[in-house]
Amino acid sequence: MTSIAIVYHSGFGTTHQLALAIKDGAKLVKETEVNLYRILPEHIQGGRFTASDILDSVSKAGAIIFGSPTYMGSISAQFKAFADATSEIWSANAWSNKIATGFTVGGNPSGDQLNAIQYFQILATQHGMLWAGLDNKGLQENKATNRSGAQSGLITCAQNNEVVSDDLLTAQYLGKRIALLVNN
Repeated sequence: MTSIAIVYHSGFGTTHQLALAIKDGAKLVKETEVNLYRILPEHIQGGRFTASDILDSVSKAGAIIFGSPTYMGSISAQFKAFADATSEIWSANAWSNKIATGFTVGGNPSGDQLNAIQYFQILATQHGMLWAGLDNKGLQENKATNRSGAQSGLITCAQNNEVVSDDLLTAQYLGKRIALLVNN
């Protein structure tokens, strides 16, 4: 059975909505186990991510999906604390050749969400992971998924703390894509 870890921080619930939709999409692929790891306040002590059990569990997955809201043009401090805690994993090369992707949500259509996705890409490549973005062209190709046209990962904006339904479809699509890739 293939295992996918979705590790994310959600401040207002919209990143959590996306994580659930990604999980739903991945579960469409047979023999796929998907585990959600939401970064919570109790996981951070003195600014450091201290939930070593989460790091251990995430490390067992064949694919890791990173998620964070975009705050002030980048990932949240909570996700950054998680990323900083992966330095021992990096040192051991334990995530090398795993599939990786990312997702983010901001409050505006052009809220510098690409910078958050690029952060995830850099984190993944530092770990020797294989990055998988979206493989559809957005609104040019269809009217339901990838309305932002972002190829690097799932980029969206929330409206009244709710994710637009088309973006939830894109999240499901991304989850299924990663499950198919990791099952290959």
